[in-house]
Amino acid sequence: MSYQAALLALGDPIRRRILEELRDGPLAVGRIADRLPVSRPAVSRHLRVLESADLVRHEEQGTRRLYEVDPRGVAALREWLDTWWDEPLRRYAAYVEEMTDVDE
Repeated sequence: MSYQAALLALGDPIRRRILEELRDGPLAVGRIADRLPVSRPAVSRHLRVLESADLVRHEEQGTRRLYEVDPRGVAALREWLDTWWDEPLRRYAAYVEEMTDVDE
């Protein structure tokens, strides 16, 4: 998946909260729902959106599904965010080098 899918999925505050809840480790849907002001079916719908954006994944454990953060989607999002720093940092490095040359 791409960073665009991740950004769209994270546009909803409940989905951001779900991702934050999963930051410390895997949780079952019921456990996530207990921590949020929405119903268990709503949490399941939000998890499907997050999963389609590769931000979460699940593992079957008996009759339960445990959800956890999927590093693939987080990496895609981070990679895109890192591009925002490349050009400004290059310009800053060029400026510092130019100022160093002027001082010499």
